Amino acid sequence: MSIPSDRKYTTSHEWVKAEGDVLLVGITDTAQDQLGDLVFVGDVNPGAALAAGETAGVVESVKAASDIYAPVDGEIVAFNEALNDNPDLINQAAFDTWIFKIKPNNMSDIDGLLDAAGYEAQADAS
Repeated sequence: MSIPSDRKYTTSHEWVKAEGDVLLVGITDTAQDQLGDLVFVGDVNPGAALAAGETAGVVESVKAASDIYAPVDGEIVAFNEALNDNPDLINQAAFDTWIFKIKPNNMSDIDGLLDAAGYEAQADAS
């Protein structure tokens, strides 16, 4: 599995990629593989202020449901509406499909997240 080095990762399998003053957030290929075929992605509330680790949304597959967590403190500013009709976009290309955008209270908070090597090491250990 190839883990992109142009982003940061959480131990709960979210990826985070800076785009200007916001962060794109999705789930990793490992996460989508463990979940299986996704049937729903949502419960994301633009405008919501969240602390790092708080639930930002949910992904549901044919075999499980899993929360998606805010990687940093900030405000949800967008949900990827394409996922309403096509949640399987994440199964097809997890690292190319963002779920929500968050405007962090402090952009440097992403420095505390895992890099690709750190994520791969913890994913291999679990």
